[in-house]
Amino acid sequence: MARAQTRRLHRQKMTTSIRNFPPAIALWAGLECTVARIGDTFRNQSQETGHASRPQDLDAIAGLGIRTVRYPVLWETIAPDDPAQCDWRWHDERLARLRTLGIEPIAGLVHHGSGPHYTDLLDPAFPALLAQHALRVASRYPWITQFTPVNEPLTTARFSGLYGHWYPHGRSMATFLQALVTQCRAIVLSMQAIRRVTPEAQLVQTEDLGKIFSTPPMAYQAEHENQRRWLGFDLLCGRVDRTHPWYQDFLAAGIDSRALGFFEDNRCLPDIVGINHYLTSERFLDHRRARYPAHHQSGNLREQYADVEAVRIDFESVCTGPQARLLEAWERYRLPLAVTEAHHGCSRDEQLRWLMEVWQAAHAARAAGADLRAVTIWSLFGCVDWNTLLTQQTGFYESGVFDARCQPPRPTILADAARALASTGSFDHPVLDRPGWWRRADRFYQLPATPALIPPAITPCSPRRIAITGATGTLGQAFARICGHRGLDCDLLARAEMDIGSAASIDAALQRYRPWAVVNAAGYVRVNQAEQEAERCFRENATGAELLARACARRGIPYVTFSSDLVFDGSLGRAYVESDLVCPTGIYGSSKVAAERLVAKACPSALVIRTSAFFGPWDRYNFVHGVVEDLNAGRMVEASDRVMVSPTYVPDLVHAALDLLIDRASGVWHLANQGLVSWHALALRVAQAARIDASALVRTEDGSHRITALTSERGLILPPLEEAIDRYLQDRLRLA
Repeated sequence: MARAQTRRLHRQKMTTSIRNFPPAIALWAGLECTVARIGDTFRNQSQETGHASRPQDLDAIAGLGIRTVRYPVLWETIAPDDPAQCDWRWHDERLARLRTLGIEPIAGLVHHGSGPHYTDLLDPAFPALLAQHALRVASRYPWITQFTPVNEPLTTARFSGLYGHWYPHGRSMATFLQALVTQCRAIVLSMQAIRRVTPEAQLVQTEDLGKIFSTPPMAYQAEHENQRRWLGFDLLCGRVDRTHPWYQDFLAAGIDSRALGFFEDNRCLPDIVGINHYLTSERFLDHRRARYPAHHQSGNLREQYADVEAVRIDFESVCTGPQARLLEAWERYRLPLAVTEAHHGCSRDEQLRWLMEVWQAAHAARAAGADLRAVTIWSLFGCVDWNTLLTQQTGFYESGVFDARCQPPRPTILADAARALASTGSFDHPVLDRPGWWRRADRFYQLPATPALIPPAITPCSPRRIAITGATGTLGQAFARICGHRGLDCDLLARAEMDIGSAASIDAALQRYRPWAVVNAAGYVRVNQAEQEAERCFRENATGAELLARACARRGIPYVTFSSDLVFDGSLGRAYVESDLVCPTGIYGSSKVAAERLVAKACPSALVIRTSAFFGPWDRYNFVHGVVEDLNAGRMVEASDRVMVSPTYVPDLVHAALDLLIDRASGVWHLANQGLVSWHALALRVAQAARIDASALVRTEDGSHRITALTSERGLILPPLEEAIDRYLQDRLRLA
């Protein structure tokens, strides 16, 4: 009788949801808030991104025009030591502020966690304990009407019970299925408890539904995983009965028919089926594993194979991407849908391209008949170490709508996009003229056998372009190379195409090339000769930068130019920040000071980047390259131990400068890899990293002690120097 009644309610809910489509797709937001246990250590992403100590973040969210946000009310942070000992102070403050701001939270109770230390995903008491927490949350905040008791239960079960990444670090099918059933039972009991307080409470159930594709010999494994990906929703919807393809697997894992019958008797249909879709969600299994890098090697109990991102493989399927997965979920469940995470940890242009592709996919799915309610921009304040699934603590940060490396967090171009999508439903930017890397021809591990299968590289007829000066210089060439890699169309201009010392030449070039942005990588770079060529140095560094700034200001073109650590004399005794008073000692530094002042006056919106001590893989004329070459050849290398600098890896500099340009950042920024070293210490670090004999390295102590190193009060957005040296050596080897 109970099952028949539940099925009737299910049909009524389906009918209601189909009839009551909202007038438009809403933009929601969310912040990465995982509290994951790894061994005996708990990692809290709200702490690692700094959100836990920044109540002002909520006002920044409200400023985007977003009115629904996935927000943590996590069991592990409220009752970490005892279920009955709850600390609500942080949540009382934050949730009250959200309510005042008119933002409705979707309360998350467990986010990729296994609960506090007194329980875990294999504990039979876990469901009842979480339900107790859910009841306390609902009782304390009865105005909250949307809940996600457990985020991505299937994914969490895989990472915790099958792959061994997170606690309890299981590596068996039985552990995986037991962890999944535990979480799904906890969801059911939690919603029952919540609805005793708030009868209208809705379940927003999230999951990653990435699909598996394969070569024919691996079809059996793909089918296995494609059935597996629905298990969480199937359990909640009471679909895992004796006819379900995984029913016997549950029994083999020690989960008896009564435990499975619980879900049939207590169907907990999601009010919103939340799909978290990432570029890595869809996979391709290939029995020809030798074709792929070692990190893609995988296997089962039967054979070894490669497991790679489907977007990097040329295969005959058009059923990939977020639209396909959304429609698949709609056809299976006929319940309202939302994209509950839209995030891409990449360069700013690729982040924006992915967000807009997901937004458009949601609208296409809605046009095809799906009840698509919202897209959730994720993650508001970025995330830390998700490139290793939190298993390594390296501080690898991916920015989001805001860059939390800056204090306060700096809005990125995604914030502009969020405001536009929330208010008008549309957004445009020049970087959207090209598709993301996942749709460009260079994405494939092996080029398609049929060239016609490669999609066209250009989306519109004439993509908007960036103009880059300094065609013969290290920086200009690096910008052109990296723009090409990022799908940013550009024109690299030599003096013949645009002489920045001539206003007429600048006007003619801007009229001809019509750039959407200008990067000034030209200038006089011979520091020592500048004392004898002061007029030329000032013309190329200061006058040229000013004339170009004036021309860009008249046309409303974003403008970037470069300055130097030599605007400082090195006597401060510490690394310099942006607000320190400039104090040059030579002609070159004075020309850069003049350029900064002239540019700021001519174009207040300009971005001026101070940097220091270039080294890169494409340029032979830099200190680091010389050290490697000379020490390898057994030649003596002399390096000062008296001058402290902040070396800058050119690819890191260019990527960060492009991100800031796309974000429409302005003013003076210091961009250098994190780390202060002498020239001698730098040479020694490079030799050690390259495993080169450093016996020919000689320390010199000529001159006075100076520190011209740069750091930043606006945000340390370049990686540490040690990482940059390692990547330089890898890139150098790859390009050899």
